[in-house]
Amino acid sequence: MLHTLTAPPPVPVGIIKTFGPFGPKYEVGEPVEQLEDGDWLVEIVLVETGEKAVYRRTHILDDPEAH
Repeated sequence: MLHTLTAPPPVPVGIIKTFGPFGPKYEVGEPVEQLEDGDWLVEIVLVETGEKAVYRRTHILDDPEAH
């Protein structure tokens, strides 16, 4: 099956979120790659360590904003 690339969906770039209600904080970056299932991998930066990683957009949308 031919996979067609689409424009990245909106993501809350610059927003600080947490992994679930009590997890570490991360800053949301730009979308980097579309997955086979249509979801996107988005670059994130862990606030405490500065480490960069990628995380599914659907998980980002489910995670709460940090307070």
